[in-house]
Amino acid sequence: MNVLLIGGPGSLADNLIIKLNKEGHRVYLLTGNRYGNEPYQKVFERYNFTYDNSCLNEIFESVNPDLTIFLGAYDTNFKWHDEEATSVKFSSSLMNLLMGYAMQDHGRFIYLSSEAVFSEHYPEDITEAIETSPAGLRGMTLAQGEEMCESYRRTRGLDVITLRLDHLYSIPKRRKDVVDICSDMCLQAFEKKKITIQENVTQSLLYETDAIEFIYRLGSCNEHNNSLYNISSSVEITQQQLAELVQEAMGEEIEIDTEDAYAKEQRIVLSNRLFDSEFGNPFFCNVGDIVKKIVAQMKKNSNAFLTWEDAKPPLWQRILKTSGWLLRTMIPFVENLVAFIPFFMLNNRAVGSSYFANLDFYLLYVLLFAVVYGQQQATLSAVLAVAGYCFRQMYERSGFEVMLDANTYVWIAQLFILGLVVGYMRDQIKKLQAESQEEKDFLVQQLGDIQDINTSNVRVKDALETQIVNQNDSVGKIYSITSALDQYSPEEVLFYAAEMLGKLVRSKDVAIYTVSNRSYARLFSSTSKKARMLGNSIQYTQMGELYDTLLEHRVFINRKMDERYPLMANALFDDKEEMQMILMIWGIPWESMTLGQANQLVVISALIQNAVLRANRYLSALEDQRYVEDTQTLETSAFTSLLNAYLTAQNKGLTECTVLRVDAEPSTYKDTGKKLMAKLRQTDYIGTLSDGGLYALLSNTSREDAQYVIQRFAEVGYKSHIVEDSVA
Repeated sequence: MNVLLIGGPGSLADNLIIKLNKEGHRVYLLTGNRYGNEPYQKVFERYNFTYDNSCLNEIFESVNPDLTIFLGAYDTNFKWHDEEATSVKFSSSLMNLLMGYAMQDHGRFIYLSSEAVFSEHYPEDITEAIETSPAGLRGMTLAQGEEMCESYRRTRGLDVITLRLDHLYSIPKRRKDVVDICSDMCLQAFEKKKITIQENVTQSLLYETDAIEFIYRLGSCNEHNNSLYNISSSVEITQQQLAELVQEAMGEEIEIDTEDAYAKEQRIVLSNRLFDSEFGNPFFCNVGDIVKKIVAQMKKNSNAFLTWEDAKPPLWQRILKTSGWLLRTMIPFVENLVAFIPFFMLNNRAVGSSYFANLDFYLLYVLLFAVVYGQQQATLSAVLAVAGYCFRQMYERSGFEVMLDANTYVWIAQLFILGLVVGYMRDQIKKLQAESQEEKDFLVQQLGDIQDINTSNVRVKDALETQIVNQNDSVGKIYSITSALDQYSPEEVLFYAAEMLGKLVRSKDVAIYTVSNRSYARLFSSTSKKARMLGNSIQYTQMGELYDTLLEHRVFINRKMDERYPLMANALFDDKEEMQMILMIWGIPWESMTLGQANQLVVISALIQNAVLRANRYLSALEDQRYVEDTQTLETSAFTSLLNAYLTAQNKGLTECTVLRVDAEPSTYKDTGKKLMAKLRQTDYIGTLSDGGLYALLSNTSREDAQYVIQRFAEVGYKSHIVEDSVA
């Protein structure tokens, strides 16, 4: 299936990609970052767009995801240092993603929340029915996200699920990955030789690998009963106990300090019972083992976990970086003051000159800075020019006379009016240019986004075309191979179906069992000795997980590598939902035991079933011609054809059979056949051959096992003996 993963870079995103790729799904990634420089695991297609991008709908339309996973509380694109700004950004991003998903009205949407939506003391494990009680703004935002998802699910009828992960923790690779309480305690111990804890806090921890298994189970299931699930190990641990585990893993003296010994008791442990009841409970990693791995990681890569003080640059670099903005701001003012000096000198020289007496250098000075820097610098230039003008006038007159001169005020007004008007016009032109450039950049960005999406679509289309044409397990090739079953006679179809199945799944060990009754199934054909290891007859209803899985019309995958069961199995049902056949596959590599391979097995099984149904309908239509009237004894032609099919399959190693000749008078064949059939299984046959003799065909029976049948025949008064294959 197509999976759209949405979130920033990090351990959770990378491990989800690895898991989905391993299971054979096609993973698309929406990074939430325009620049997309961060490293991720390899995906089928990557979209470097922010969550507020107008192309979000086109991305959903292009991917058409069967499953969308939004990392939500664990999305590293959201930095919660400024909680107010991040809260607005998070809510709007989730709204945009839900709208894009709702426009497609296809697939499933999973939103990851956390235990941060609870803050009070809960003596009992917290179930999904308990209302949230967030304390901080982050918890409130995550809780609002849960309500938003539920609202979309209820009002739009969408398949939206919220998963609350309980105190998620992982093994960090560098200092910035230290975001959970477990790795934080390890870092404190590694860095300061001291751990600060809250004594009265009890919680449970969920390792990242376990969480990914939970997420995948829910994402890949066919149906679910609820829209909100708590994901938790439900194993209680206090901060004191966790600190002691870290202390033990460090192998040295670590001080444990209590932050607030009088704080109220707080217990936040999410209940995992609802999820367990539907999907089962996988194995949980031990906290102590993971703590040891975290400590080992920090000791091995100590440079990646240096403190801020150790990582600081030299003092002069820090000063330059801190004061850089001040220097950039001061440059125009310094330029203005420096430029004033030559203009002041030029103005003084021009006063007594006959050529330059009418040239106002101060006006040129103000206009120059108004044009270059705008109103602000024009105002400073005008103030400096007025000061220079008054200073020069006081060479010949007193300051009082200068202040009383009307020409002084006219000149000042002229200077300020021209300077401010020109500066204002310059600022407006720059503003219009900036707006035009911003609009141009936006349109160019839109064009680039459309080109990126189109390029991506073309690449995906080409990849799918190549897959359809060349892939060994494409639907076209599967159909072309399975359709070859039509060339065999009705009696041979099931024999060669096993051979065909082994070819398609690339396994040498395949077996097909036919259901005899509601409890037992008989081996019909197999391709190897290993495939026959369960025996000729199995009580399939007692096969535990295998039977339960097949009964739900799902493919059984032996992930626990239990030697009692095949690696993969699938069942075929009739119109009445009764199990008819069981296909078992033993020899396949571990990496092929994926959901994609399971889906392929479903397709192959359906095609095999169609061929078997056609054969059975043909045999049913000719039933009157195949059997002696009112008996289960086959006519000569029908029995000959069936016997040839079994013997040919036996020569190819697909089955095992034994032929018995019964000593009886031809006139008594009808009564003899009825008595003998009572001693045989449903998969055995009685019939006549061209030599006029009465024979019994024992399917999946060796010569040693045939002795038991000979004894049964003797009990009802009929002698029989084994016939060689060549004679038969």
